[in-house]
Amino acid sequence: MKAYYHLPGLFEFCDLYRAFLPLFYGHREWFYDWCEIGSVYGAPADCLWGGGRAGYGEEEPEKAAALLRDYGISARLTFSNSLLREEHLSDPACNALCALFEKSGTVQNGVILCSDLLLETLQKRYPGFYFVSSTTKVLTEFRQLEDELNREAFRYVVPDFRLNKAFDRLNALPASLKRKVEFLCNECCRFDCPDRKACYEAVCRKNLGQAGAEHVCTSPAAQRGYRFSEAMANPGFIGIREIQEVYLPAGFSHFKIEGRSLGSAVILEFLLYYMTKPEHQLRLREEIYLDSALDLF
Repeated sequence: MKAYYHLPGLFEFCDLYRAFLPLFYGHREWFYDWCEIGSVYGAPADCLWGGGRAGYGEEEPEKAAALLRDYGISARLTFSNSLLREEHLSDPACNALCALFEKSGTVQNGVILCSDLLLETLQKRYPGFYFVSSTTKVLTEFRQLEDELNREAFRYVVPDFRLNKAFDRLNALPASLKRKVEFLCNECCRFDCPDRKACYEAVCRKNLGQAGAEHVCTSPAAQRGYRFSEAMANPGFIGIREIQEVYLPAGFSHFKIEGRSLGSAVILEFLLYYMTKPEHQLRLREEIYLDSALDLF
């Protein structure tokens, strides 16, 4: 089986992907033959329907769509705002994005969402999309995950990362549902965080321009920001050895890499770790770092 990675930064990291994708497809011997790119996801800055993480992507939508179209990669719009109401559904910018991406190229594009109201609307207006149930729903009970997987509307479901190691229940899923599970691999949020849903909702309010207190993370490591080394120590972390030896043999093949709010240099480290053979990682770094068009820091 192949591992399909769903990568962050459709609108944030196009310059990085413009440098990386020719290397990935032009030098496949540098990369693990058991992995492929399943999609690149994201939302532009100030996107009303956006959620999860604040979007800072400034790439022109037409150029982002063209980049993935050229390589036959699925684009996913991250419209995971959980607080949408009827009056928000006519937003011209979000509808323009849907119209652009729904029929861009020969590979089907998708939408990641949290709101059932938005799901029903997009199914009617833009039937060319496939739909992904967002991890921002914070489905921490396995029964909730099973119910979500059984919904025909969703091609994929991203469970809360705290279910990543529930192997007794995961392995008991039928093959048809295993194919729909998309694991969030590299979450840095502390495993026992009680405020994850509140954190997501604070971002949703901000995108909608609604008043509300800023969410203050209570994690002892919050001031340190994202550290990949610390994410690797998280009980929910999924590394490449586990992907190869545990998840793929069990019938799971979709893996989401978070990082929309991080910098290009950190995203490159994810691409190196998850996709690049160790003996070629330095070569890839050199090719990327020496690209004068990129500002990775």
